[in-house]
Parts: sequence; structure tokens; C-alpha cells
Amino acid sequence: MWSRIFAAAASSLLVSCAPVAATSCPPLVEYDRSFMGRLADEVEALPEGSALMRAVLDYRRLRDVVRACRS
Repeated sequence: MWSRIFAAAASSLLVSCAPVAATSCPPLVEYDRSFMGRLADEVEALPEGSALMRAVLDYRRLRDVVRACRS
């Protein structure tokens, strides 16, 4: 389920960002240090090869696409 959601979001972002100005790219959610530390701890605790880890990595790639779109 999550992989389908992330795949659809990635397709949407790639299509919407490529030919347009940065002002029409979606905003990124900003996370504070406390949240990022907690997230890192939880991700490190995941078992190797977990589906959730894959989804987190997909989400990271989506954030990279949005950052590129905005620059």
C-alpha cells in the first residue's frame, strides 16, 4: 500500500515539477531536531529489509525531488 502511495506521489511530483517554475512546487514539511533525532532512533531500530525502511527511503527521494524542483 505505502509503495503505491509513494510511487503515485513521486510520479505526480516529477510531472508537476519538471516544466514549471519553483513557485508551483509543493512545500516541504520541516521537522525540528527533536523529531529528527527520534525518527533516526526509530529507523535504526527497524529490522533489516523492512518494508517501512524502504518507504522511508522512498520518502527521502521524494523530498530530494521537491528540493530540486524548488531550486
